[in-house]
Amino acid sequence: MKEQRSFRVEAVVLRHSNLGEADRLLVIYTCQRGKLRVVAKGARKMRSRKAGHVEPFMQVSLQLATAHGPFIVTDAETIEAYQPLRETLLRTGYAAYVVELIDRFSYEEEGENPVIFRLLTDTLNRIALNPDPWLGVRYYEVRLLDSLGFRPQLVKCINCQAEIKPEDQFFSPSQGGVLCPRCGTGLPGVWSVSEEALKYLRHLQRSSYPVAARARPGPAVQKEMETLMQAYFTYLLERELNTPGFIRRVRE
Repeated sequence: MKEQRSFRVEAVVLRHSNLGEADRLLVIYTCQRGKLRVVAKGARKMRSRKAGHVEPFMQVSLQLATAHGPFIVTDAETIEAYQPLRETLLRTGYAAYVVELIDRFSYEEEGENPVIFRLLTDTLNRIALNPDPWLGVRYYEVRLLDSLGFRPQLVKCINCQAEIKPEDQFFSPSQGGVLCPRCGTGLPGVWSVSEEALKYLRHLQRSSYPVAARARPGPAVQKEMETLMQAYFTYLLERELNTPGFIRRVRE
């Protein structure tokens, strides 16, 4: 089938960089085509009509034209600016973390994935509106892993398949799940996980967001859950993410 010369997409701007004297190169995640690189010509000019619509974290409607190389943005309209994301460093950090995960796990033009796109926009909205976005971000991590096919096994021991008992366990990033004390004790590369942290992670896996949002883990359990998820992402991506360090510095 011949590709359309021009088409419209709904997208979130993940990041941008300067291109030439006046243009911007955007990396966007679209509902219709997944991740794309596009060029917004003249977007850095003072009077550009596109400039206010192509900032990171914005949900936009873009008209794209095919070209030799990246698509060209011929029209841009804002759907949702998520302005509160720019009002505090912590919200900015969380938003940057959310889009970094999408960026790292996706390839250009993978095709439509409305589930991941809606998860992204819902999460940006939750970060923008909630005084404490921590739980919304953890919910996003769990649901993103589900959508990408990396759902961790948290109900049975990943090694012996025994049902997990109400006691402290171990988590193996390389095996993608929980190990019972008998299988996990003494193994290299595993993380201890408390009964309470595991309970909340399982709650996030099986619940809708309104139900998941009722969870109230304490600070120590929050830190444990966050550390565990970061270990799993680092293993899957084979490198550390940039934004968690920024978020930690803002909190301190």
